Amino acid sequence: MLPTEFIQQLQHFIPADRLYLDPVDCYAYAYDNSKKYFPPDCVIFPLTTDEVAQVILLCNKFKIPITPRGRGTGTAGGSLAEQGGTALSLERMIQIIAVDAANRVLVAQPGVLNEAVQVASKPHGFFWPPDPSSAAFSSIGGNLAAGAGGPHAVKYGTTRDHVLGLIAVTGQGNVIKTGCYTTKGVVGYDLTRLLVGSEGTLAVITEATLKLTPLPAAKGGLVAHYRDIDSCAQAITTIMREPQGPSALEFLDSGSLDLIRSRNPTMLQHDTGAMLMIEVDGTEHEITAATDKLLAACQNDGLLTAAPVQNTTELWKARKALSPLLRDIAPKKINEDIVVPVDKIPQLLAGLTTLCERYQIPNVNFGHAGNGNIHVNLLVDPDKPGESERAYECLDQIFDLVIDLNGTLSGEHGIGSEKRPYITKELDDVTLTLMKQIKLTFDPNNILNPGKLFP
Repeated sequence: MLPTEFIQQLQHFIPADRLYLDPVDCYAYAYDNSKKYFPPDCVIFPLTTDEVAQVILLCNKFKIPITPRGRGTGTAGGSLAEQGGTALSLERMIQIIAVDAANRVLVAQPGVLNEAVQVASKPHGFFWPPDPSSAAFSSIGGNLAAGAGGPHAVKYGTTRDHVLGLIAVTGQGNVIKTGCYTTKGVVGYDLTRLLVGSEGTLAVITEATLKLTPLPAAKGGLVAHYRDIDSCAQAITTIMREPQGPSALEFLDSGSLDLIRSRNPTMLQHDTGAMLMIEVDGTEHEITAATDKLLAACQNDGLLTAAPVQNTTELWKARKALSPLLRDIAPKKINEDIVVPVDKIPQLLAGLTTLCERYQIPNVNFGHAGNGNIHVNLLVDPDKPGESERAYECLDQIFDLVIDLNGTLSGEHGIGSEKRPYITKELDDVTLTLMKQIKLTFDPNNILNPGKLFP
């Protein structure tokens, strides 16, 4: 229950149409794609940096928790109001402030959708490389908060690599400007890269200066079908040794392929046990040369067929539909986005098979093989006695395997609340203590997305 005085003061600068107090209205902001529910006591829709600052200052005064959120597409529980208080929805901050082609820059508010950034950039011959599967629905504020990636990160990098500067409001209510407008700039600490991926625990981003990249002149595609997962994993390692590598390299295991076949029976050959979707981009000459080299790299004893594809549109649609399809058949699935060095992918996939067989948990694996980012999906039926417990025991062992392979627990989804219990597997006590001190420097009253990240 929020103090009456807090609500009264809030209403002085946030109009009624941008303030939800009715629990029924607030319930739509109680969940994200983790499918867990924590209703906030109110939802606030700011339009400007100044309004965000006023909200944070007022919440500090009354020690009210604030949970920033974009469109709620995250899977790690990062936008859940676990401690109640206020949900600060940035979905109405949707201005694209500038598209500056001469400087390859786009400036936007956090509520702008990823897809809208691409649409605004394309007529100028540019794009913004982060391309999560949720691009049509996720906001750039959410992409920045989680450090989103996507299929093309193998060539172009993740969100951190494509942000020049930010305007943000700290947990104390102070407006800060980080980074610069130019592609070179080394004045002071790199607070921009600190805030990107901080999941709204340090500051609320209210404006982002994004670095645009020229659209490639052309794109080409390859599809390689393998008899089994082992030969496919070996091919990934060989492909990534090629200096002129792919712009995207997606891996799909037999479970993923069965899902695609269930909706598109004629799309895939029946004996494929694992598959690679490979994209190359550049000039026509570069694509021809890269395609020849990558076709050669695909060759091994387990290869069934490998060939260029003129139009990969339908395949990419099927790939991007995998996560929603899994939600349909396994609403309680455990979805992780682990990463290992590319040359350790064969060991990772073998280990996943062993662990899931040991704990009797069905699983489906797919993902961005070019940078070792595999989406592991444990398909859990909570109505089966003991299955949830076995699944989480299996997950604990999977994370141990990832760390043993010199990997990381999250490549693009973030920690949020879902991976919070496991973060000490990767970070030691000294490092965690330093991170907590940084948190309190930005947010001394610990009101900004409290409880996230840290165990």
